[in-house]
Amino acid sequence: MAEQRSKSLSGLLSGLAQLIYYRSPGITEQMLKEQLYPDLPQQDFRVLVEKMAGMMRSIASADMDFNQLEAFLTAQTKKQKGITAEQATVLTNFWKTHKVKIRESLIHQSNWENCLRNLSWRVDLKSQSRHLDQINTPVAIVEFELGKNGQESEFLCLELNETKVNQLLNKLTEIETSISALSYIS
Repeated sequence: MAEQRSKSLSGLLSGLAQLIYYRSPGITEQMLKEQLYPDLPQQDFRVLVEKMAGMMRSIASADMDFNQLEAFLTAQTKKQKGITAEQATVLTNFWKTHKVKIRESLIHQSNWENCLRNLSWRVDLKSQSRHLDQINTPVAIVEFELGKNGQESEFLCLELNETKVNQLLNKLTEIETSISALSYIS
């Protein structure tokens, strides 16, 4: 009986992950109830779904490591109307299996704008120019591939002389310094 409860709960958690994080078509709460908990009254199933979805959201939003997860689930088992030790074990096993995929899904869902897919660069020497003094000067060619998942890429190509390359490097150094300062604060 306990093994069947664990299998049903594991299936429910996987189904909820499909609904909440992976956006799988064809998975519905009703289908999960019919396949996993056919004898459970609808109201009790609803309470179970809300509790497990809430637990999953808490664990995923905190991106818990396994020490944090253990402490969180232990606290939940001691709460009134919390979870059972059996449910905590199933949640731990679920998180071990799905942590990376759920994290990737959350990152993907949080990208609203185009992101950098690829960057390539090279340095060329100008062999032709209207002005004689620009011949044989180095030029950096930088190509950015931008896009959203599921969409065709856009390309941005920049041609930078030595002065522009130095300005770009200075800006990148400023950005790196700002990020480093912010990451040490938190």
